[in-house]
Amino acid sequence: MNISKISAKYGALLGVVAFLCTLISGSIYLLTKDKIDAEIAAQQRDLLLQVIPQSYFDNDVLQHCQTVESREIDQLCTALLDGKTTAYAIQATAPDGYSGNIRLLIGMTPTGEILGVRVLEHKETPGLGDKIELKISDWILSFNQQKVNADNLADWAVKKDGGKFDQFAGATITPRAIVNQVKRSALAVLAQSQATQSHTTEATTP
Repeated sequence: MNISKISAKYGALLGVVAFLCTLISGSIYLLTKDKIDAEIAAQQRDLLLQVIPQSYFDNDVLQHCQTVESREIDQLCTALLDGKTTAYAIQATAPDGYSGNIRLLIGMTPTGEILGVRVLEHKETPGLGDKIELKISDWILSFNQQKVNADNLADWAVKKDGGKFDQFAGATITPRAIVNQVKRSALAVLAQSQATQSHTTEATTP
């Protein structure tokens, strides 16, 4: 058997193996895709319920999301109860964490009351900055039922900066970044909500 025939034989064999691998991979993907999608959806619902209680909505909040023309907000989802807006789920990124971006999920009422905050992703230092995670510390719960308005903005800072939120021993940058971002995001949503209400009022006024 000459070299060209041997090469053709092994080339064909490799082609068959590659085809079978692709077929198997595709089959596994199709078999597991629905399960993976369901798991991701369940995790998203669980996180949502951590920042907005179920009593606040009867709609599929994650299907009522929009991008917002604001550098303070990545995505805004609306919670509805009997067709009325009762809360917002805000995805935002604090750009000034000690080790980079900190992605947040914030639950807030239309009046500026923070229902809950959770950290979606971060790269903060283990043992110091990672106290922003609920499984490590309950610090993130200090935002619950706190209200953002024009009269209390000075409170929205860590204690080292004259505010009312605790910082961590040896790690002020991380909590400062989150407190500031929650405040900025809340103010951005409130401003947008007020602008929308003003526009609606003007449109309906004869």
